[in-house]
Amino acid sequence: MGDKLGEKSNGQMAKRRSRIAALAGLPSIRALAIQLVSLASVVFLLLLSGLARTQPVSMLALVLLQATCAAALTLWAGLARWWVPIQFFFFPALYAATYLHVAPGFYFLAFLFFLLLYWGSYRTQVPFYPSGRRAWENVTSLLPQTPGLRIVDVGSGFGGMVFHLAQVRADCDVLGVELAPLPYLASRLLTALRRSKGRFLHADYGRLDFADFDVVFAYLSPAAMPALWSKARAEMRPGTLLLSYEFAIPGVESQFTNNSSSDGRILHGWHM
Repeated sequence: MGDKLGEKSNGQMAKRRSRIAALAGLPSIRALAIQLVSLASVVFLLLLSGLARTQPVSMLALVLLQATCAAALTLWAGLARWWVPIQFFFFPALYAATYLHVAPGFYFLAFLFFLLLYWGSYRTQVPFYPSGRRAWENVTSLLPQTPGLRIVDVGSGFGGMVFHLAQVRADCDVLGVELAPLPYLASRLLTALRRSKGRFLHADYGRLDFADFDVVFAYLSPAAMPALWSKARAEMRPGTLLLSYEFAIPGVESQFTNNSSSDGRILHGWHM
């Protein structure tokens, strides 16, 4: 009996360590740790400066030093390059905000807005990306003419792709899946206002079964593509279609591509 309890306890501890390791490996958590390490380094230098009784250092210089340190550590840690400007401008933006004398309630409302807009991005590594009409039209042109297609847009945002497909392919069942509360609620409201046939689900697309769909469209991020490909290969039926706007799958050549905009963004596709 004691051995079984010990094994159960060890199993729970192993799962807990696994969750902690997974959380620590998230880019957002690593970025936060880099900011804190950079801040601690600057404070340490400031203390040394005070002990040495040297010329006082301006606050602006300290802020820029922290920002430079954070950007350098971000590169060294191997985070995606788009993290570098975020890391660099984070503390300078806070410093600049102190001179604007903005009411504290504004910061709370701004925080709440971005929280609802980017909910779950720290874990999924998928920020809000609007696709645009050119992408909608090119997806439409690639759809099989078979009536009754079941189409899903994973990470549907404010629902532009879903509304477009539901209108031009009224014979199809079009579902948008969105994790962030604000885009999802806006999509539901627009569905009622437009009287659209498109449907929306508030969920993580990982909980879907891709076997239920004939076409899967995604506009995610480079970090999410390996997991998307693994899920598609495991669940999508032969003959179905996987489409990804802008982001290719690492190590997997697209079976066809379609230029969707003048800025070079490409629609990638694979027949499963």
